Amino acid sequence: MGQKNTGFEIRADQRQSWQSIALVWAGGMICVPCLMIGGVLVGGGLSFAQIVLSILLGYGMICAYMIFIGMQACDTGLPVSVMASGALGEKGARYIISTILAIACVGWFGIQSAVCGSAFASMGATMLGHEAASATAVAICSIVWGTIMLVTACVGFKGLKWLNYIAVPALVVVCLYGIIASMVKNDGGAVIAAYNPQVSSGLVFGMSMVVASFALGGLISADYCRFARSRGDVVKSSILGVIPAGLFMLLTGGVMSIVTGQYDISAILASLGVPFFGLIALVLATWTTNVTNAYSGGLALSNLLGFDESKFKLTTAIAGAVGTLLAAFGVLGKFQAFLSLMSAVLPPLAGVIIANYWIVSKGKKELFQIQEGVYAPGLIAYLVGAFVACLTGGTFASFPGLAWLNVPFFVGPVNGIIVSLVLYTVIVKAAKK
Repeated sequence: MGQKNTGFEIRADQRQSWQSIALVWAGGMICVPCLMIGGVLVGGGLSFAQIVLSILLGYGMICAYMIFIGMQACDTGLPVSVMASGALGEKGARYIISTILAIACVGWFGIQSAVCGSAFASMGATMLGHEAASATAVAICSIVWGTIMLVTACVGFKGLKWLNYIAVPALVVVCLYGIIASMVKNDGGAVIAAYNPQVSSGLVFGMSMVVASFALGGLISADYCRFARSRGDVVKSSILGVIPAGLFMLLTGGVMSIVTGQYDISAILASLGVPFFGLIALVLATWTTNVTNAYSGGLALSNLLGFDESKFKLTTAIAGAVGTLLAAFGVLGKFQAFLSLMSAVLPPLAGVIIANYWIVSKGKKELFQIQEGVYAPGLIAYLVGAFVACLTGGTFASFPGLAWLNVPFFVGPVNGIIVSLVLYTVIVKAAKK
């Protein structure tokens, strides 16, 4: 089997219960971006029924490929970076996954820094008696908090895990308070009952936004699911860990957005009269998540550039600095475009990994082989799948110079997975013949 020389092996005593793995996914779902995506669905004019259906179908799709990748990881004990080398080759997997992780982590770092800066600026404006924070104040606060998060990631902050223990429960409390405040303030119950948008971006738009919220998590699920005790445990942990928590967070963001008419979560909380504690909780939750984004982005950049881990502080600093600049220059305003890009380029990678193991290797670990160098069939299938996902999912429409490359059809991420999966299978079988 191709994994014999990888150095990865999971012992029986390292295996975890499905409940433990499910809690990892649930914890990942309880985050600020999920609240914001709930607001994006409302901003897209989706009805309540469409919002719920988008969440269930979107996360259902994520769970589908997450389960196949997770079961392979459970069988082989391999992380996704090694599993992908079966379809893309060792160098191909390294370059593609590192590039995608670097882009995703830097983008999320910028967005979360902007959210944190916006929340802090809103707090300052409220304390000074102003109705709203100025764009300059938001930019300055974004740079300040981006720098704080970056220094924390580079130097290390032992208290961060304790902050996380405080931040996640505090964010849940803020969500519950936000729902109650939505009902009380401005007769929120009546506003929600009367919610009936006339123009909707449609179910496909909703599904794409939901998929983007956890597309990266679904892809790297192998890194956690390889510790599962059985394939059945992978299925249970994926479905029960992702869908309930995701449904709660997105609906919470959606309800608050309906009452306030915006999806910037810091502005939503400020307009609902959420107390100082709530905005502090938002800052803490963003901080703890964003340090991970900077660290992971730095490691991905190191891997891409061929550096060893000793230089990760330098690459982490570069990744975080780029993210901080994005925050200062208004990346939050391009949140939807970023989500569209993530929903297009991540799922097709799952397509080639699944095709390689479940179709070509027939789901048997003894048939799974790691390819050397760059494996052309996987690279071609992935690039074509990602292009089709961008073409049909509206990704190009988010970028002015490429808007003419917009051919809406079905659901872009689904199209990308199907194309990459089928094309990989066809090319490999044709090559064998």
